[in-house]
Amino acid sequence: MDVIDILQLFGGVGLFLFGMSYMGQSLERLAGNGMERILQTLTTSKKKVVGLLKGFILGLVVTGIIQSSSATTIMLIGFVSAGMMKVNQAIPVVFGANVGSCVTAQLLRLGDLGGGGIILQLLKPSSFAPMLIAVGAFIIVKSKKQKSRDVAGILLGLGVLFTGMTFMEEVFAPLKESPEFRELFTSFSNPFLGIIIGFLLCALIQSSSAFVGILQALSATGSITCGIAIPMLIGQNLGKCITIVLGSIGAPKKAKRVSLAYLLFNIIGSLMLTIILCILYYKVKPDFLDAVMNRGNIANMHMGFNFVTAIILLPFADRLGKLTGKILRDSDEKAEVEEFRYLDNRLLGTPGIALKACSKVIEAMADRILKNYYLCVDLFVEYTEKDFQALMDNEAFIDQAETALSNYCLRINRNLLTPDNRLVMSEILNSISDYERIGDYCVRMAYAIQDMHEKKISFSTAGINELTSIMSATKKTLDMTREAFFEDDEKKASRIEPLYDAIKKMRVVIQEHHIKRLQEGTCTVPAGVTLFDLIQPMERIASHSRNISLHVIKRIRGDQDFDEMHGHAFDPEGEEYQSLQVYYMNKYLDPILQEGD
Repeated sequence: MDVIDILQLFGGVGLFLFGMSYMGQSLERLAGNGMERILQTLTTSKKKVVGLLKGFILGLVVTGIIQSSSATTIMLIGFVSAGMMKVNQAIPVVFGANVGSCVTAQLLRLGDLGGGGIILQLLKPSSFAPMLIAVGAFIIVKSKKQKSRDVAGILLGLGVLFTGMTFMEEVFAPLKESPEFRELFTSFSNPFLGIIIGFLLCALIQSSSAFVGILQALSATGSITCGIAIPMLIGQNLGKCITIVLGSIGAPKKAKRVSLAYLLFNIIGSLMLTIILCILYYKVKPDFLDAVMNRGNIANMHMGFNFVTAIILLPFADRLGKLTGKILRDSDEKAEVEEFRYLDNRLLGTPGIALKACSKVIEAMADRILKNYYLCVDLFVEYTEKDFQALMDNEAFIDQAETALSNYCLRINRNLLTPDNRLVMSEILNSISDYERIGDYCVRMAYAIQDMHEKKISFSTAGINELTSIMSATKKTLDMTREAFFEDDEKKASRIEPLYDAIKKMRVVIQEHHIKRLQEGTCTVPAGVTLFDLIQPMERIASHSRNISLHVIKRIRGDQDFDEMHGHAFDPEGEEYQSLQVYYMNKYLDPILQEGD
């Protein structure tokens, strides 16, 4: 093997790794948010056994798509860290991910096809790889549609992967007759040395699929026996854990438990196979240990090892979860944690999940705002310093959430955003601004009520009734806004604008009634100032609620051209809009008008 051969070998390994990575990224983009959403939600069932099997199959399928058990497990670490998935939900998925990582090796076994007719020759990677690259490259150059380019990326990645494998085989082929090369592999007669070599090489490459691919390429020399392949496969199963361990650094304990489960899976499986291997090697010494391996044998051995380990450990998934908790001293009991834990940096590369994490924080933000509005109503009825301080504490969280969400959204990888993602991000960025302003108006109301309490300002019975009515309408607006946003309910979102119009008219009527009472001497100027300081923020709260409803409608309809500044859920002059407006007028405005009469 000369310098040129070594360079070709490195080139082949590089092409193999690039092809595998490019193919996985294209598959992931093509799957969109669906794969991540399914991985997050479809891991439970009323029946425990069904839940375990669903999680296992899910991990197998997803990893088979993205061609990396490490990537799937890192994703799971992010989900658990963000509170979107429990540890016990994630563990069966981890087991399936280990089996799913064997798909690449099964594809590479096609290289064993030889002889036969033209059809078998065309099925060989060396034959169809150039065609895959040509077709994929042509589509990428000519097509402007992202889905077509993603499909082309899969073809191109697969073609490059097989080309890299062919390069490696061409380098290894002359070594078939080399006595020195055969001698090198006889040094692996000690199985523990083979385990160490497999561990170190896989840890260095950081890809079990790539390592197994190289081992399959080496099998073309005829020097890889069963006794050599088994220890190396054991070692690679341990070496691939390094990526997971590194990926869990800085994660919460619950997320670290996922990486520990991945590590324990491979340690337990490797330990079982090592014990069996030692018994065979040193006691039984069967002839099959000297049998020469081909790509298919290695692929089957790799998959069989992980599949058998998964089947054995799957019934004990819950116990393994509890073991990880004991080792890391973490309880499965629900603990109070800060809402910002959802904004995990590990999710930034998966926009669909990162945006889902944002919605968790927005939900907490909306709940605090709603609670603050209720506190304002309570303070109006009976002022207490305790409630006022609780309101200010909530406002501090709302301000922090607005800043954290804005910064987090801006760090999400824009290149991976699908059209749906872009609509969701637009909805989030616009809505958090409106929610933050609603929070500010709640604070303004609280200060007005505090001033009213300190100055012992009182209202007439009519004034109190009017304030109670507009407060009730504003509360209805906030309730419907929250439901529309978090339940994806376009119908409720469409009802907010007519209610906002009713609140605007209520504000005007209440002001007119106050001026009339002021002229009659039944109300005071200080009471009027406080009244205006209360009803004006309520109208603004309704206005920002209307804005949020339009952001929701734009995202649900998937209409990029929808005008959120001047648009409407439906025609304000239409029958449906007018009917809703009349309904809200009758419910909230008529009692005020009757009071004025």
